[in-house]
Parts: sequence; structure tokens; C-alpha cells
Amino acid sequence: MPELPDVELYCEAVGRRVVGQPLEKVRVWNPFLVRTVRPSLDDVAGRMVTKVFRLGKRIVLALEPDYYLAIHLMIAGRLHWWPKEKKESGRAVLALLDFPDGKLVLTEQGSKRRAALHLLQGEAALRELDRGGLEPLEATAEQFAEALRLESHTLKRTLTDPHLFSGIGNAYSDEILHAARLSPLKLTHLMDDEEIARLYDATKATLVVWIGQLRSELKGAFPEKVTAFHDAMAVHGRFKHPCPVCGAPVQRIVYAENECNYCARCQTGGRVLADRSLSRLLKDDFPRSL
Repeated sequence: MPELPDVELYCEAVGRRVVGQPLEKVRVWNPFLVRTVRPSLDDVAGRMVTKVFRLGKRIVLALEPDYYLAIHLMIAGRLHWWPKEKKESGRAVLALLDFPDGKLVLTEQGSKRRAALHLLQGEAALRELDRGGLEPLEATAEQFAEALRLESHTLKRTLTDPHLFSGIGNAYSDEILHAARLSPLKLTHLMDDEEIARLYDATKATLVVWIGQLRSELKGAFPEKVTAFHDAMAVHGRFKHPCPVCGAPVQRIVYAENECNYCARCQTGGRVLADRSLSRLLKDDFPRSL
């Protein structure tokens, strides 16, 4: 799923192309995409785009005078910028937003249709989509610590909870925790002030570095190949690869549709965390340390 750095880059790229331009038409190829009934998509035809910004993991197009088109890509949704003359085909296409200089195309791979589009009128309606999480790049150290201590959960769960922190998902939480040298399964209520300060610094630094790196790689182009896996990542998607800090093999825990990646030597004192399925299968043979 595209996370904060990816969504920021989408907003920048879309904004450069459509702000100050009229949205000529919204064409929906899959009716399950649209999650609102009123106002109608026909109501925004011809309205000028005034701003493009991020709301959590949503890309929001603000249209004059007070309409908001909010797109959530979920796991497999992606945005593309096509020239007007490009032929439109493929079952992955869910919607097209026509502009004078091109079209913004929303696609979703796979058989499951999870991506969502909301058309809302007024800031109050838009705020209802906000999950309430703290913006990590705008938060003070005190606000960050307060959000962290609101509930007692594992750090992995807390960082990825949109009600607590906005925009952080599976990939960047792995990178943040590795940078902070903290176990993904450490409970928030057991953290001391030094650990919280370390996590705060790592969160901001990791997100800022990756926004900069992705922006540098694009060189002004539209982000057509958004992925949660990068060779330059320290641990996410790097199972069995050497940790860039200590050289130990990266470990992982697999659960549901996600996985948690970490370095046992850097983050857990050499202890290998139990994988629910594998540890149950191996029982006493499951390795407890590197």
C-alpha cells in the first residue's frame, strides 16, 4: 500500500499537472469504486482544481469552491498520468479524470476491488474521512510521546494505526523501528523516555530521507512504479539479506497479508521473534537466537 512518502510524491506530481486546470470530466469504469452518492460526479465537471494534498493515505483534489475528490489507493491501486490521445483499455482501469493537458488514471491490479473514491462538499464532510492520527512530520516530541502512550500495543501495531499516526504503514514502520533500534514487538507502555525520543527522531528522519530519495529518483517525472520494496531499504522486504548496519541476516514475522521485517542483532538483542505459523510448526526446534 502506498504510504506517506509515496502519497506525498503522488500529490506533488498530480498537483504540478492539474492545479489551476479545470476537471473536464470524471469517467468511472467500475461503479464499486465510488463510495459517495451526493454530490454527483457530474457536479464537478468544469470546476478548477485549486490544490492537491494528502489526508492520511488519501490523495485529495480540492475543487472550487468547496468540493473535494478523495482517492484511497488501498493495496493495489495506482495513479498514472496519460496523454489525452493514449488509448484506454484494460480491466485494471477503474476511473479516468480528464484535464485539458492529459488524464489522471486510477488502476487496481488483481481481482479484489478495494480502492475508493469519495466526492465531498465542504471541509466538514472531508474531515469525516480523517482517521485522527497524528501527522508524524508535523508533531512535536511531546505530541508524539502522548500519542504513543494513548494505548498499550506493540510498536509495530501502534505506528501503523491510522487513529494514532497518520500515513505510516507496513514498509516504513519496519524502516523506522530499525533506525530506532527497537523491537517491533516492544510494548509502548514499557518504553522509557530515551527510547521514545529515539523513535521520534527515527520516525521523522526516515520519512524525510525517503521522501527526498523518491523525489530525487523521479526527477520531475510522474511516479508510475510505486512499490513498497526498494533495494536501498534496510530491512523491509530484505529477508535473509545482511543488515546494512551489522551484517546479520534480516528476520521476518509473517501474519495475515503483511510481514514484519527486523534485524535481531540491532533490534532485539539477538533474539529471534516467534513467527506464529513457523514457531507452531517447529515447536521446540524453532530457533530462539541468531
